[in-house]
Amino acid sequence: MENAVKIARAWTRRPGLITFGGAFSWPHLYDHGADRQSRPYKLGFGPFPGSVYHAQFPDHLRGVSSQEAIKSVERLFKADIAPDQVAAIILEPVQGEGGFNVAPRRFYAGSAHPVRHHGILLIADEVQTGFARTGKLFSMENHCVKPDLITMAKSLAGGMPLSAVSGRAEVMDAPAPGGLGGTYAGNPLAIAAAHAVLDVIDEEDLCTRAAHLGHHLVEVLNKAKDGCPYIADIRAQGSMVAVEFIDPQTGQPSPEFTREVQDRALQEGLLLLSCGVYGNVIRFLYPLTIPEAQFRKALDIISASLTR
Repeated sequence: MENAVKIARAWTRRPGLITFGGAFSWPHLYDHGADRQSRPYKLGFGPFPGSVYHAQFPDHLRGVSSQEAIKSVERLFKADIAPDQVAAIILEPVQGEGGFNVAPRRFYAGSAHPVRHHGILLIADEVQTGFARTGKLFSMENHCVKPDLITMAKSLAGGMPLSAVSGRAEVMDAPAPGGLGGTYAGNPLAIAAAHAVLDVIDEEDLCTRAAHLGHHLVEVLNKAKDGCPYIADIRAQGSMVAVEFIDPQTGQPSPEFTREVQDRALQEGLLLLSCGVYGNVIRFLYPLTIPEAQFRKALDIISASLTR
């Protein structure tokens, strides 16, 4: 993400960045200003760079509609930073650490409007969503919006240390020669692994498999919802699936029940990850190459952990 920001600022000659509540812009000091989560990603690491502004991300559970989220960007232009001073809007197509939040398609189309109108670049953070995870090679394909820059990592090289920025050629050429890079950039072994990953995605049709696996997981979660009053929301895009828990008595987020479900599953040998601003969301990030029998066993454990 740091290199994507450098490219955007070099191209536009502007300092400002806009990101969204709940976003995770990766744990580098340069990026922390764009990260809305205080613990553990900011605590004890400040001060952070300025010129980073935060808009709302759609959240129907908390009354933030797509229209309200788009208006929050417009309010930033009026109250905090002129649009001709904004280099880029950074957008996770599906928020990762923020809770696997999936916004309606109209939000993405609406977010693209100020980008095109004011000459602002759109940076899609596809580090978690990229490479078939959502049923498309890149999640932004689900929304019919073309970003100017895409950041990618994680599944890119199947676990080998590799990240990348891709984008429009004229934008990518904006930094001066030598302005980007890193000590281990272009590692040949990691790049070979990335080539193999792309081959497997194509040969095994992992985009289709991601949609298939996600559909079955959502079915299990919906069935469990009838016997689990703590389930407030189930959301998914392909195999990026999440279930959010609230206290049925108070309607408040319930990280306590979230941990209870994790503990139950762990006793049966299944590790579940939590996320979300309140720590009350369980996200599912299984390998898309998971054997069918193993996946079915995991579904049984998930169902039992939710309804026990």
